Parts: sequence; structure tokens; C-alpha cells
Amino acid sequence: MKALQLIVALMILVTIHEFGHYIFARIFGIKVNRFYLFFNPWFSLLKWYPSEGKLEVIGWTEKVKTGTADDEYKEEPRAWLTFKVGKPRPTVTKKGRPSWAATMYGLGWLPLGGYCDIAGMVDETKSAKDLGSEAQPWEFRSKAAYKRFLVMVAGVLFNFILAILIYAGIAWHWGDRNIPYQAATEGMDFAQPLLDAGFKTGDILLTINGEKADSKNGSQLWDMVQPGAKVEVLRNHTDKVDIIIPDNTLDEVAQLKSGIVGLRIPAIVEQLQGGMPAAKAELKIGDRILKVGNDTTPALTEFFPALAANAGHEVPILIDRGGKEIEKTITPDENGKIGIMLRPVSGIYPYEEVKYGLLASLPRGWELGTNQLTTYVSSLKLLFTKTGAQSVGGFGTLGNLFPERWDWYSFWEITAFLSVILAFMNIIPIPGLDGGHVLFLLWEIVTRRKPSDKFLEYANTVGFAFLLLLLVYANGADLFRALQ
Repeated sequence: MKALQLIVALMILVTIHEFGHYIFARIFGIKVNRFYLFFNPWFSLLKWYPSEGKLEVIGWTEKVKTGTADDEYKEEPRAWLTFKVGKPRPTVTKKGRPSWAATMYGLGWLPLGGYCDIAGMVDETKSAKDLGSEAQPWEFRSKAAYKRFLVMVAGVLFNFILAILIYAGIAWHWGDRNIPYQAATEGMDFAQPLLDAGFKTGDILLTINGEKADSKNGSQLWDMVQPGAKVEVLRNHTDKVDIIIPDNTLDEVAQLKSGIVGLRIPAIVEQLQGGMPAAKAELKIGDRILKVGNDTTPALTEFFPALAANAGHEVPILIDRGGKEIEKTITPDENGKIGIMLRPVSGIYPYEEVKYGLLASLPRGWELGTNQLTTYVSSLKLLFTKTGAQSVGGFGTLGNLFPERWDWYSFWEITAFLSVILAFMNIIPIPGLDGGHVLFLLWEIVTRRKPSDKFLEYANTVGFAFLLLLLVYANGADLFRALQ
């Protein structure tokens, strides 16, 4: 299910990204040879030729000899199945520009990305020798530098716009539903690096760098672990304590595989299973379990280990029933279970709900999108540390962002986050990425000197090799961690 969600998310993100390049190329009268979702080494799952009204299923190309010389070959399309789909469409508009039907639309089988093959452009689909000697008016290379610049940044722009629209859609459909930190009267659990920094279990967040701690603002938690950050907490429900984050906390947080803070949830009985230890001990719905044996259990983080430690043994428990403390005796089974369903957090702490109309959801989408971008960009400095390099992951890491069961809220929230990541990563000035093309175009605009096609080919080759090595390293790291 995680893999399925990742593939669907990638389909959306890649299509929107490449459509950005495609639509701006069309606006400027540039021909797009091919538009592909996913990569198609050796063969394609689907190939649609609007100019011919033809759809191919499992299509590939073969080299066919056209003469006696060794290099006299041409590529001929082949397909397992071919269907007629509609009538043939003209490849040129009335104004003499390439039409949408001049493009072949394909679906590859390797779900690692996609591409938009723009005529007259040196990229991962073409080398300098693939271009004709004379630039044609409908080619990328014949257009003004600013037009080529807009074509190249369009993919990144569309991904960021998509993220904002998804966040806006989430705000409009679900609104903001969260538990304010101050309403969680049992306080919070903190990861070990934060405990080492001076937090204590049960502290309630009040302010972070002088601003009220807001559970709706996820970027605040990133701000909270920065070196020198000042965090005010309420301790023991009476004392306000200031904590200054030491320099090493951020590196330690980067090594965590789980969250850094979480609400403390008391162990309150919601349902009983007949014939199980809790029912036999005559526990009732609404009972709060305060103690198991010698272990106090103010929250689930203490309750579960206490049950596990007493698995198969009779043990006294202390419960709160309507404000009155009562002692019972119970025997957890060999798995440390007593046959209860615990009350969810939604039934313990009050939720704060904010509803957004259609127009009001757009500023909220912008706020969430820009916050995610800012947080992600600032977190990239961790990549240049030993810990950060070890935490790099590939598709396995991305897949693990999704829940084990399909949940529309989580799916759209994670897809929006990945769209922000894709937008930023593509604008990094590395040849082979959109940012590499943008870098060379900015050089051309400033110096009025255009890099040669051969130089662009070499730069793209080096950049693509680097990206391939990074892909292998990231996915290799996933595999290594899975085998540990």
C-alpha cells in the first residue's frame, strides 16, 4: 500500500512538472516531440500518436538497415498491439505553429520520473549530434533566452503551485483540526536529544523563540531544535522554565527515526473484551489506570512497558474511577495484554477546529506551502554533516512517509510535501536538472554569450552521471538499513 501511494503521488507530481515545461513550450511555439510519464528504456507500455489517430500497446523501436553501408540504418516503430483512436489530427496550427498533435504521448514502465522531449534542446533525451545543423523557428534553441528560461523554470513553478493548491484543498475540505499544546494537560513526551537539552517528560510548550507555540505550525518544531533556540515550557503545571537549545541537539535529532515530541495520552479504558483479564478484574469504561505494580503509569509511554514487564504475573493496579482511587489485581497474558481498548486522544483533549471557505483556503495553502519550503531548505544543511549523509534515503524512505492504510488526508498532505521537495530539488543548479539549464541560461542572459551545444552535452552527461550515482547511493542506503 505504501508503494502504491508513492507511485500514484509520483504520477501526479511528474505529470504536473512536465506539463509545466510542455505548456510553456507550446505558448512560445516550440515543438514538443514526446511527452512521457515514467521512463521507457527498451519499450513503452503505451504510445499515442494523435497525428495518426493511433494507440500502441507495448511499443518499441528497431533499427532497420536502409543501405549497404554499416551506418545506413533507421529506426522503425514496432508494437505488440495497435488501435485506431479517433481521427488523425493536424500537426500544425492555422498560425503555422506546432500543434498538440505534433507530440507523441507515452507511458513508460519505470516509475522513476518522466520527461518532456523538447525539439532543439540538448538534454537527457538528445545530444548535440542529434540536432540539425540549421536551427528551425519551432525549436527551443532558436527562441530568445528569456523564453527558454521560462520554459525551464515552468516545471518547478508548477510543482510549487500544485503544493499550494493541495494545501489549500486540504484546508478547504478538512480545515485545521488540532489539539493546542496548552490543552494537553498531561504535557508531552520528548525524544532523548530534547531530554538531554533540558526538557522533562510532561513539560507543556508555551513559546518558541518568543512566539506562542502553535500546534498548527509544524515548522515551529524545526525552529525549536536549532542551536540557541529559546523555548519556554510549563513544568509541573506551575513553573515556567526557559530552555536554551545546545549546539549538538540538531545533529542528534537528525539521527532519530521517529518524531521529536508527542502528546502524553493517559491510559483510559474505552472498551472491554469479555473473558480477558481486565473484564475479570471488573474494570469499567472510563477507568484511568494510574499504576501497574510498582510502576506509575501517567501515560501510555509508561503503561505499555509496565504491562510487558508483568506479562503472565498477577500484579496490583491502581485506577481512578470518577475521582476515587481503587486498587485491583490483574494478570496480563503472556503478551502483556489485558483485553482493553484505550480511549483515543480525540476523546481526551479538546480539539481546536478552524474551517476555511474556498477563498480563505488559498492564503492558508500559501502559508503551509511556504512554511514547508522554508523548513525543508533550512534542513538541507544537515546533508553536509556525517549524520545527515548517513540518513539520506531513496524510494524506500519516500514510501515510508505514507501510512500502511490508504488515508486521503495523509496522502494529499504527503503529496504536497513531496511536490515542494521536487520543486526545490529540480532548481538546484546541477547539469541534468532544470536548475542546470537555468544556470546556463542566466549566464547567457548576463554575458550575452550562449554556451555551445557540445558544452551543454558534456555538462549534462557529467550532471546525469552524478545524479545516477546519488540515486544508487540513496537507494543503496535504504537497502542497507533494511538488512540491518
